[in-house]
Amino acid sequence: MVSMHAVVGMAVIALGLVLTPGPNMIYLVSRSVTQGKRAGMVSLLGVAVGFFVYLLAAIAGIAALFTLVPAVYTTVKLAGAAYLLWLAWKTLKPGGVSAFDPEPLPPDPPRKLFTMGLVTNLLNPKIAILYISVLPQFVEPDKGSVALQSLLIGLTQIVVAVTVNALIALGAGSISTFLKSRPRWLNIQRYVMGTVLAGISVRVAVS
Repeated sequence: MVSMHAVVGMAVIALGLVLTPGPNMIYLVSRSVTQGKRAGMVSLLGVAVGFFVYLLAAIAGIAALFTLVPAVYTTVKLAGAAYLLWLAWKTLKPGGVSAFDPEPLPPDPPRKLFTMGLVTNLLNPKIAILYISVLPQFVEPDKGSVALQSLLIGLTQIVVAVTVNALIALGAGSISTFLKSRPRWLNIQRYVMGTVLAGISVRVAVS
């Protein structure tokens, strides 16, 4: 059976990751602000399914491919780092837009919202690294089934991530209104998010 240390450890890491700006947060916030809370929740459903895809891959041992073929892992890692760097540039460049003050987006049907949420999460380098490199470190073979431990540890991460993302999506409209009435705070938020994204991209690339 999985240890409490593993569950708590993964919960803490999951909380830190979900509170760090990234593709999921930017997409959910932009959809919630421009199309409403319902659109944000549908998008979040796609993100949640993306977590389950990664979890099932980890349990099935597919993630071992990245260990057996390092070039594949390196390619995915560098592509993810480049994506984060691009998001950082979009935020920091002159005339850049904050996630809480996004450009108007055309309303999309639920199917597209779900699909975009799923794809955004599957291409999120933070989540890929979490399941490939971090989750296995909490599995203790001497405590029983590795698959069951991976499942329970992964579900812990999913519960934390989905709960926090839901709160962010539901509160995005209120946060956006607050920041728009305070342009200085909106700019501070934009520069902080952009800097964090750039820092993460560099760390992912060199780690």
